Amino acid sequence: MNHVELTACIAEASPLRYTPAGLPAANFVLEHESEMVEAGSTRQVKLTVKAVAFGTLAEQTGRLTMGQAFRFSGFLVNARGNKSVVFHIQAIDQVLNPI
Repeated sequence: MNHVELTACIAEASPLRYTPAGLPAANFVLEHESEMVEAGSTRQVKLTVKAVAFGTLAEQTGRLTMGQAFRFSGFLVNARGNKSVVFHIQAIDQVLNPI
């Protein structure tokens, strides 16, 4: 199964664009920072990931506050012609009490 949930902030957002089929699309960069336990030790985790949303969700991303925490759900795909990963967002929920 390819399902990802990530609490993150929007660090960068590109203007809304449209696919050749006329579908709204929004590209952005997410930043995440947390502490995780791995092999019995606490580890600082920091990451940035490229993300994209389509349709009405893409239109909604323009109203999200930069730097505020949200919970993003979706799936990962390889970027075209690249070995990097892009997070395709399918749902965005506001985080009321970020940890």
